[in-house]
Amino acid sequence: MASKSPIRVAVTGAAGNIGYAAIFRLASGAVFGPDQPVALNLIEVGPGLNALAGVVMELQDCAFPLLTDVVATGDLNEGFKDADWCLLIGAVPRKDGMERKDLLGINGKIFIGQGEAIARNAKKSVKVLVVGNPCNTNALIALRSAGNLPAENFFAMTRLDENRAKSQLAAKAGAHNSVVKNVAIWGNHSSTQYPDFTNALIGGKPATQVITDHAWLKETFVPDVQKRGAAVIKARGASSAASAANAALDTLRSLHFPTPAGDWHSVAVLSKGDYGISPGIMFGYPLRTKADGSWEIVQGLPIDAFSKEKIAITEKELLEERATASEALGLKL
Repeated sequence: MASKSPIRVAVTGAAGNIGYAAIFRLASGAVFGPDQPVALNLIEVGPGLNALAGVVMELQDCAFPLLTDVVATGDLNEGFKDADWCLLIGAVPRKDGMERKDLLGINGKIFIGQGEAIARNAKKSVKVLVVGNPCNTNALIALRSAGNLPAENFFAMTRLDENRAKSQLAAKAGAHNSVVKNVAIWGNHSSTQYPDFTNALIGGKPATQVITDHAWLKETFVPDVQKRGAAVIKARGASSAASAANAALDTLRSLHFPTPAGDWHSVAVLSKGDYGISPGIMFGYPLRTKADGSWEIVQGLPIDAFSKEKIAITEKELLEERATASEALGLKL
C-alpha cells in the first residue's frame, strides 16, 4: 500500500446506475492516480440499502489494492464523515406529469439536508460535485445550506456536455476526440446549455476553420448536444448512466490535477459576475485548475453575437430555476 493518506469520497445514490458505474473506477485508482489510496463512503436511501450491500460485496471481490475501507450507510452524518470529496448523484428523477417546480421542491429538500450534513461532518476543505438533476440549482441549494463551507468548493457537472460536444466535433472533422480542445459549456446542464464551438480547437486550429460548414455548427451541432440526453433515453429506454459516471470522474480528476497548459475544462461554479453573468447562480464556465488545487475561470474569451444570445437564454433559465426553488422551499437562494 502506498504511503499517502487516503482520499475519502462520499457517494450518494451509490447503488444506482450512475453510482454503480463510478464506484469501481474510483476504487481502482483511475481517478486520483495509481499510488493514491481511496476510501469510500457509500450512501443510499432505505430501498437501496439491500442493493448497496451487494455493491460492497462486489468491491470486496475486486480486491482493489488502493481501496482502504468502505462505509455503507443510509445515515447522512455517517456517510459524509471526514469526506474529502462528496459526489452527490442521488436525486428524484422527473416523472411524467411532474412540473419542474415539483422536481425542484422535492430535490431541494434532499439537497438542503445533504448540504447541512456535509457542513457538520465532512472535512472543512471538502469539495462537492453535484450530478443529480437539476444539478446546477441542486448545487446552489446544497451550497446555501452548507453554512460556512467555501463556495468555491461546490460544483455542478457540465462535463458530460463537454464530452458530448468534443465527440461530435471530432466526428464532423474526421478527427479523434483527443485532438479537440478548449470546448466550453456555458450555463445550465439542461437543453439550454451552450456548447461553445467558437473558441474550440481541433488539432490546434480553430474549429470554425476546420469545420467550414458553419450552418451545421449553429443549427445541428448546438441542438444535438443540447438534446443528447433525450436521444439516449429514446434509444436505450433509460437515461445516461455510464457516460454520466465517466463525466463525473473526469470532473473530479480535472479539479484534482493541474489543467494542461493551453486547455481548460467545463464545470458549473457560483457566478460572481464573470462574463456579465448574474451573480449567485451556479453557471457553467471554462475553468483551469492550478497546481495548488485552486481554480480560476478562463478570462478574456471572445464571445460573438451568436454566443451571447445562447448564453443569455441559459442564464435566464437558471435565474428562473433559482426563483422557483426559492419559492418552493421558502428559502432565499
